[in-house]
Amino acid sequence: MAPASGPPSASSSSPSQSATSKPPLAVVVGGGLVGSLMAIYLARRGWHVAVYEARPDIRRQKTASGRSINLALSTRGISALEGAGVGAGILETLIPMKGRMIHVGEGKLSSQPYGVFGECINSVDRKLMNEHLLSEAEKRANVKLYFEHELVSVDFEGKVVVFKQPGGAQTSVKADFLIGADGAYSRVRRELLRVHRVNFSQHYIPHGYVELTMPPAATPRAGDADSKYRMDPHHLHIWPRQTFMMIALPNVDGSFTVTLFMPWTQFDAIKTEEDLLRFFEATFKDAVPLIGRERLVKDYFANPKGALVSVKCNPYHYKSMAVIIGDASHAMVPFYGQGMNCGFEDCQVLDEILEKHIGKAGTASSTHPTAESLGAALEEYSRTRNPNAEAMCDLAMYNYIEMRSSVTKTSYLLRKAVEKHLHRLFPALVIPLYTMVSFSRIPYAEAMRRFRRQTEWFNWAGWAAAAAAAVGVVTIGVGVARRGAWRWDAVRDAVLRIGS
Repeated sequence: MAPASGPPSASSSSPSQSATSKPPLAVVVGGGLVGSLMAIYLARRGWHVAVYEARPDIRRQKTASGRSINLALSTRGISALEGAGVGAGILETLIPMKGRMIHVGEGKLSSQPYGVFGECINSVDRKLMNEHLLSEAEKRANVKLYFEHELVSVDFEGKVVVFKQPGGAQTSVKADFLIGADGAYSRVRRELLRVHRVNFSQHYIPHGYVELTMPPAATPRAGDADSKYRMDPHHLHIWPRQTFMMIALPNVDGSFTVTLFMPWTQFDAIKTEEDLLRFFEATFKDAVPLIGRERLVKDYFANPKGALVSVKCNPYHYKSMAVIIGDASHAMVPFYGQGMNCGFEDCQVLDEILEKHIGKAGTASSTHPTAESLGAALEEYSRTRNPNAEAMCDLAMYNYIEMRSSVTKTSYLLRKAVEKHLHRLFPALVIPLYTMVSFSRIPYAEAMRRFRRQTEWFNWAGWAAAAAAAVGVVTIGVGVARRGAWRWDAVRDAVLRIGS
């Protein structure tokens, strides 16, 4: 796992038509999830790749709790991993989650499956995924990793990238191609904004988050792998509370990563242990014994409170020399579980466009691309990827409202029930939004367009089907009433059965 001992030697070569020239040197800024996967895709083309990461090697660090939101891997991310040939070794560690488990209060649970055909999203450990991708990149002879190298500046015309090491020493690298995968606060993007007409927006929502930990069960049963968990590990657990919420995703060790999202004003109001315990007893009472009062207090006050930001910009590239991907180009709030999946899909989409313009990996035209072909590829990537990435940013904002509030409303449950029933009957014609986003590679912008169109259908025709379904529900309710009590929870459960 040792990083290379020094930076690559400066090269004056540029992408050209000469088959005798050296393969281009691609510098990837950012050794996180997206940067390490992109390095693998570029290495498969025969390029020399140097990955520069500002932080120490994560593989040599202990897990830093409270610093990241747990990850959900779905179809787009899996496709990108398999496209790069690095799915093996990580996909086996996934924990499938078949739906949301809604904690509606007083310990009552309601399961809402994600799909009608058994589709699942998958809980995955962020650190484990990053370690896997770094190690896979490092296996390749044409990839070098450099840690604790902080980006200082980029000369896009001169193709010189300058990094600073902890002692203050600076290193200049002559790069033929630059990938900025350095996150929501990207320094590559900052440099790009200085030299190029880039539209840029950044929006903080008035909510923050803090991570907590639900420990494994104290006495798991022999032979029952799921008994090490304190809750069902095959659901994403949600405690929706209208203006705020808490979620929990399972980890392979039997613990859950619990994340509390709420307005900063509510965080500010919790100043003491008594404030915290009073708040949890009033809003998440069933979670208190599962987390443990002592651990709850410790994690809440020890772990950092994180901000949630959405970033959009356009274009993503500079001529044939540079492109930004992942959160550097489209950071999104985490409520659709698509941040990693969208970033991974960036890598696959960029590779597919490169193949279109410079040829398949391993061909001479791919190993020695021209500046013109690279420029055309990057222009197409910016033009086609931006609408999809921005659509996903908007969908992520929308899903926060759904998760914290809509999931408990009868109107929402009724629409979902009818939509799922129609999807089962006409799987290619009517596709729920969540299915298009999480269980397909339908472009995000197209998924949004189809969702809006289906909403229009639902508004003028769908309610007829909903009304028919409601007749059945009312009949069930009348039956319940005749037995002595009208119970709306029974009506809601009947609605859920229609779509199951």
